[in-house]
Amino acid sequence: MNFISTRGGEKVTGAQAIVQGLAKDGGLFVPEKFPKVTKEELNAMGEMNYPERAAFILGKYLGEELGQEFLLETCTKAYANFEGNDPVPLVKIDDGLYILELFHGPTCAFKDMALTVLPYLLKRSCEKLGITDDILILTATSGDTGKAALEGFRDVPGTKVSVFYPDEGVAKMQRLQMCIQDGENVFVAAVEGNFDDCQRAVKKLFADEDFNAALKERGVRVSSANSINFGRLAPQIAYYFSAYVDMMTGGKIDEDEAVDFVVPTGNFGDILAGWYAKQMGLPVRRLLCASNRNKVLADFFETGKYDVKRNFHRTMSPSMDILVSSNLERLLFEISGRDAKLTAQRMENLATRGEYSITMQEKSVLDKEFYGGFASEDDTVEAMYEIFEEYGYAMDTHTGVALSVYLDYADKKDRKDLTQTVVLSTANPYKFPQDVLYALSGNDVKDSFKGIKRLNILTAMKPPKSLLDLRYRPLRFKKTYPNDLKKMSAAVLDFVDGNIVPIPDAPKK
Repeated sequence: MNFISTRGGEKVTGAQAIVQGLAKDGGLFVPEKFPKVTKEELNAMGEMNYPERAAFILGKYLGEELGQEFLLETCTKAYANFEGNDPVPLVKIDDGLYILELFHGPTCAFKDMALTVLPYLLKRSCEKLGITDDILILTATSGDTGKAALEGFRDVPGTKVSVFYPDEGVAKMQRLQMCIQDGENVFVAAVEGNFDDCQRAVKKLFADEDFNAALKERGVRVSSANSINFGRLAPQIAYYFSAYVDMMTGGKIDEDEAVDFVVPTGNFGDILAGWYAKQMGLPVRRLLCASNRNKVLADFFETGKYDVKRNFHRTMSPSMDILVSSNLERLLFEISGRDAKLTAQRMENLATRGEYSITMQEKSVLDKEFYGGFASEDDTVEAMYEIFEEYGYAMDTHTGVALSVYLDYADKKDRKDLTQTVVLSTANPYKFPQDVLYALSGNDVKDSFKGIKRLNILTAMKPPKSLLDLRYRPLRFKKTYPNDLKKMSAAVLDFVDGNIVPIPDAPKK
């Protein structure tokens, strides 16, 4: 299958799309056409385990080029590192309401679903293309992508990983996870600013001719682990199919019965994967896009205008503290009738004016398939408390945003509407122990590890060992850079030259 740029003028293979990450014109790669999953194939997935399901869905896009046997081997290896027998358990909360837990991977966040697979896809793609250069994975993160990328690519031959995160813009556990990272091929740095500043800088580096020429002199080319890379996005499509199949085989829904999905959303990649699943034939009725106080997406779905000229808020759901949602470009491209020129103009308007608008006809299409809602901090806490009190289920703050939006939506919809709903849970509650503890009990503690201890007493949930061990791991990466493209570029090149390999502090006792 070939892939095309949302801004036109470039057509590549799947392997090329994965290695490049971003199109040369700044656009995002999308499949030339959406493959279909038949009813017979969907039913057959009921007999598969999760790695087999994931490999099957990936094969619809990449199987012909990378090999179906390779994809199955890859998914089997990747998901063997997850806790439990099922990497993506579907938990029933109440009649008609389910939570899909996506946080049982190595870094306790849903990003593991794709970033344990991407290193294999990248290596195979380089082999297919005859590329012998080292690959620099250049990534901006709002908290979870960074650690998942660092862990996924740690000491993978022929790769280097550089991660920028917003200083003061991630939770303590997220920061610790990144700053203690092992590996001889990793570099982590904070940037003064927010996630949008980091993401903007990374995109500019991708397009910077001098930066890329400097890398080329060193035998290195740049790629991405963000969801702008189709190789990161594609594995996320699989768990929508898996959740649906589990509901079907469990007798919760009939064949062809449509389901709603609720997705806590920042960069729009996770929910876009659900929309892609729908284009492939999965019976999805509506996708509920859940935002926190940074409700640029909720406002967009309500008004048809995307406007980033607003205050930025730091919240208890930091991975969603984003104003420029990169993956929305892929959706804009589709609803415009794949008008690359119009999509490019809208992205230019966003960059220069801070806004763009869609037509009423385009908005009417979105209204049928999406619902945009948002939750304040108080709304989030209330939803988390309500679910815990009534059902004994504890969730992280991002999932709390999604539950709040779902509860509001459920109050508004027709009481005769019995559509089954799946909420995507994107992180382990122990990644945000202080905020979760406060939401469930009203207790406020300053220390994250005291928060873990008290949350464990309150919920009886077992804390992940990987998070508990952070308390005693020495910090390795401590530097903060100004939001300056030249200084960030120089730091990355210095890292590529092997000059930034910090020695960690002595272990804590």
